[in-house]
Amino acid sequence: MYRNKIEELKKWKESKNRKPLIIRGARQVGKTWLMKEFGKKYYEKCAYINFDDNTRMSKLFEEDFDLNRIIQGLEIESGVKIEPENTLLIFDEIQENPKALKALKYFNENAREYHIISAGSLLGVAIHEGTSFPVGKVDFLDLAPLSFFEFMEALGEEQLLNLLLNNDFDMINVFDNKLKEYLKLYLYIGGMPEVVNSYVQNKNLLEVRDIQKKLLEAYEQDFSKHAPSNIVPRIRQLWNNIPTQLAKENKKFIYGLVREGARAREYEIALSWLIDCGLVYQVNRVNNSKVPLSAYQDFNAFKLYLLDVGLLCAMAGVDIKTLLEGNDVFKEFKGSLTEQYVLCQLKECTQLDVFYWSSETGIAELDFITQIGKDNVPIEVKSGEGLQAKSLKSFIQKYNSKINVRTSMANYKKDDAIINIPLYSIGNIESIIKI
Repeated sequence: MYRNKIEELKKWKESKNRKPLIIRGARQVGKTWLMKEFGKKYYEKCAYINFDDNTRMSKLFEEDFDLNRIIQGLEIESGVKIEPENTLLIFDEIQENPKALKALKYFNENAREYHIISAGSLLGVAIHEGTSFPVGKVDFLDLAPLSFFEFMEALGEEQLLNLLLNNDFDMINVFDNKLKEYLKLYLYIGGMPEVVNSYVQNKNLLEVRDIQKKLLEAYEQDFSKHAPSNIVPRIRQLWNNIPTQLAKENKKFIYGLVREGARAREYEIALSWLIDCGLVYQVNRVNNSKVPLSAYQDFNAFKLYLLDVGLLCAMAGVDIKTLLEGNDVFKEFKGSLTEQYVLCQLKECTQLDVFYWSSETGIAELDFITQIGKDNVPIEVKSGEGLQAKSLKSFIQKYNSKINVRTSMANYKKDDAIINIPLYSIGNIESIIKI
């Protein structure tokens, strides 16, 4: 399996201003694998320390922050002679040892020669009280599930993937049907590494769904393990209500659908918890097209998505026949899956901030809008091949926008006002709009 974040890790390694690195991401998105793979490929030695239920390491960091003493202890624990010029230090599950997290500050200030990467589930949420976070003393890297491009790589379809990465639409059109089949498969499987690896090894979709359900159960168990007990019921209510919210025609999140009479203030902490630990994405509304979009977002009007399209499929109970055969009964939710997929690709393949737009009257609404360079780029999502885009045309007429994107099952097409990007290519939106 290959992860594109390896390229960012290589840049981090070579940076003159390198700081200890924290990889952020939800549980089971592949943080440990990424750190070990990077260490194996780009360092002579790798000293791996797991802080989960590790009393020896708790004692090591408890006394003081004498880095020479700490390095000696890490050498004993890992069985590796730590030499700054050729050794990668990996601190896994670092949230379980808040003093080790604090020690990153001292490594940054007094021992920059050491290459340190750390990771932990729910980092920043399950930090123990009374421990200061090393603000400004660490670098961050965000890791999400595998993108569609990484999924194609995992399946061994490097040649098809190269067509997509190079935007070779003449050749892409030749293999359009094959790419669509892989896309439908990805909507069901998603990008969670364990799920993808299972499919690559066994090609068993029943096994895929079983693993997805176990992951969802593990997340729910995390709610009880890590979150304050008084907000756990609300976290569960929000989490389990997301498929219902996305099935609506108007996907703006409505608290009254979580529980009758519910108010936003009752769920603010629960929502923040889900967002901070990387399990959901919150996409806020804007009602204009001014730059920068982030200055004009409405925090009271938003849509919620899961971290992975395959997990949404599993939560909603979508069976593979429904998805592949386009069952009319499930037509509306299939559109929601497509919207979820597009957001995930924007999050996994770009650094773009993503919002959605609706008119002040609420009559017209666009799935997403983002700023690329100096331009705001509206994005309308279609689950089929139909090219009608009423809301997008309404937006163009209102704001006279230069770059406008519709993403659908139809082939690449560029006219005066709208660029149609095939759904399987949407992760390349930044390079495609420059063609």
